[in-house]
Amino acid sequence: MNFLSLLMLAVGLSMDAFAVAICKGLALKKITWKHAAIVGLWFGGFQALMPLIGSFVGAQFADAIAAYDHWIAFGLLLLIGGNMIREALFEKEEAAPDAALSFRPMLLLAVATSIDALAVGVTFAFLDVNIWSSILLIGCTTCLISMAGVKIGSIFGDRYEKKAEILGGVILILLGVKILLEDLGVL
Repeated sequence: MNFLSLLMLAVGLSMDAFAVAICKGLALKKITWKHAAIVGLWFGGFQALMPLIGSFVGAQFADAIAAYDHWIAFGLLLLIGGNMIREALFEKEEAAPDAALSFRPMLLLAVATSIDALAVGVTFAFLDVNIWSSILLIGCTTCLISMAGVKIGSIFGDRYEKKAEILGGVILILLGVKILLEDLGVL
């Protein structure tokens, strides 16, 4: 997987965290760099940790399904991306955003926004990917995008939340198609 594909993947994965960070920015009365850093580090840290765990899990059965790995990567990315788009378009409105930045609420949000990264990590076991540089890029990208999300949320409100999730879903689906077409020899 080349750098541009990996960067697109990192941006796509970060869109859930970005949307939640916008909500945090909406809820916080006064935004500081500390607030943005807390949100960014929680989300970026978990977006880096989950693909690492997924990669180790995927490596346990990579040899057994090597002939179908491109279909698995495609299917997982299609499901994750499609789910992001579905949630953005059809989920009911949530209650007012929560301003809490304490351990428990941030842990729950960080895990919830990084589950898709766990599934992507499983696909890393089947692809030619340097896991360490990949998780570093994913974590740093998500951290920075989440920090920006806090600020954007405080300025623009929830106008861009759904659009960010839809964009993330489309990016993941396109990346899955690219992986499939490359392995089938079309690209």
